[in-house]
Amino acid sequence: MANDVALRLLVAFQTMRARFADERGQTLAEYGLILAVIAVAVVVIAGIAFREAIVDAFGDATECLSGRGSTAGCS
Repeated sequence: MANDVALRLLVAFQTMRARFADERGQTLAEYGLILAVIAVAVVVIAGIAFREAIVDAFGDATECLSGRGSTAGCS
């Protein structure tokens, strides 16, 4: 009798634990965080690599908008 009750409690406990141990969503969230970190790193590296070109492009745009730039380069 006591063994039967203990066994039923053990099975119920194992079943409850199995229901809450589903980690599929957690794995998906972890992959999403890893992907986000990689994306931020790529943007930062690209910003560093193309810094001079970005600064020059903004400088040219500023000169064109202010009217100080050559009319040939401003279209």
